[in-house]
Amino acid sequence: MSKKISTLSNLSQRVIVGVLGAAIFVGSIVFGEWTYFLLFLGLTLLGIYEFYALVRVQGIRPHRGAGISLGALFFVSMFLVEKEMMPPELLFLSLPVLFLIFILELYRKQPQPFTNIAFTFLGVMYVAAPFGLLHTIGFLDEEYSWQPILGVMLLIWASDTGGYIFGKNFGKNKLFKRISPGKTWEGWAGGTLLAIVVGYLLSFFFTNLELYQWIGVAIIVAVFGVLGDLTESLLKRSLGVKDSGTLLPGHGGLLDRFDSLLMAIPFIVAFLKIF
Repeated sequence: MSKKISTLSNLSQRVIVGVLGAAIFVGSIVFGEWTYFLLFLGLTLLGIYEFYALVRVQGIRPHRGAGISLGALFFVSMFLVEKEMMPPELLFLSLPVLFLIFILELYRKQPQPFTNIAFTFLGVMYVAAPFGLLHTIGFLDEEYSWQPILGVMLLIWASDTGGYIFGKNFGKNKLFKRISPGKTWEGWAGGTLLAIVVGYLLSFFFTNLELYQWIGVAIIVAVFGVLGDLTESLLKRSLGVKDSGTLLPGHGGLLDRFDSLLMAIPFIVAFLKIF
């Protein structure tokens, strides 16, 4: 299937992969908590793996196995805690695994040992921590609800779509030329406007959150989503690569598709927990 898709034009690849991906995403989130869990567990593991493969182009050698294991442990533990199947105290089990990475480096003959350690931790922090915190959004009312999670995804898609449309038609002033020459202030304003409109509409159908919460989440997505995109662009620029991977034909890698979500999740969680 992937070989057939790879022979199509870039636009056709983007459309096919986008439609299939959206169907799998929406279906997994809406169907139930365990399909949601499996979907994002897979994204967590593949995302960390992709991050480690990405940084290896510069000679960095992170502890791939230990990092993926630590990310999986945190993701699964957060889910079980939110489902009240595990006491929160057991999250401290991740601390010994964390410090085992220092010990493992003692037995490797690699240059820049602490750079390897730092990027091992960074992969977990960048990918697994936000996806683990996503459980907090899904279990805001103690029981799993797909509405807040799907709502966040719709807001990110709205922000990206608005940014593309307004940027292409009205974009003149560069938002951050040094890192991403294609992004403009006009595109960002359009993305923000469309996200707020979608947030307003979501308040009528997804009633787990109040109107002010949906508007707040929409603004967070518009602001920190684009910052997440810029951060990932900075990472790729520093490593001299165009895409984070080739897993999604026409779209690049997983990190290319979820950079906005990864940055926005911690701020959304903080907002919803405080307000």
